[in-house]
Amino acid sequence: MRAAAPFNPACRRCDRLAVFLDEVSRAHPDYFAAPIPSFGDPTASLLVVGLAPGLHGANRTGRPFTGDHAGLLLYASLFEAGFSNQPNGADSEDGLTLQNCRITNAVRCLPPANKPLPDEVRCCNAYLLYELINQPAPRVVLALGQIAHQAVLHAFQLRLKDYPFSHGAKYALPSGQHLVDSYHCSRYNTQTRRLTPEMFARVIREASALLTDVAAFMP
Repeated sequence: MRAAAPFNPACRRCDRLAVFLDEVSRAHPDYFAAPIPSFGDPTASLLVVGLAPGLHGANRTGRPFTGDHAGLLLYASLFEAGFSNQPNGADSEDGLTLQNCRITNAVRCLPPANKPLPDEVRCCNAYLLYELINQPAPRVVLALGQIAHQAVLHAFQLRLKDYPFSHGAKYALPSGQHLVDSYHCSRYNTQTRRLTPEMFARVIREASALLTDVAAFMP
């Protein structure tokens, strides 16, 4: 297995991302504009893996999926499934808490045009692996989008061809954990109806059901 590393809030390992964050910080001095820490229950059984912070969302607020369009559907769906105390998360000081759920990203720093390079995804993978294996490890991993899906497989050194991405796909991993896939809850996907609230709610329910399935539990 690849080496895992606890999150470093001062990480500047990716030159392109570090330079871009400096530029954003100068343009928006009140923004968080730094690597984004994970959010939620540190002992959670469900780990949600997104892509990367949004410019005016997590990069501004310092909390994953907070203050951007993607967070609207994510937090409403988590609340409906019983994973949070409220259905919205617009600000890091809004009192939102997660129960048995934790949220992270495949890439912790804001990428230009919201598109991280493959090397940047790989560079950040040690932080994701730490989230995946740090005890107590999550039993179910919900990957939002293909890049998050591939980042999880890369962390476990699994072959992509053995676990193809598709919305609603569910895989039992060699670690004993389960991987569930969803289209990313981005503005583009929701506005084009590639991902509807009903589709997303169904995936959240399936992930939740795995948590209560004794056969899905790790030894």
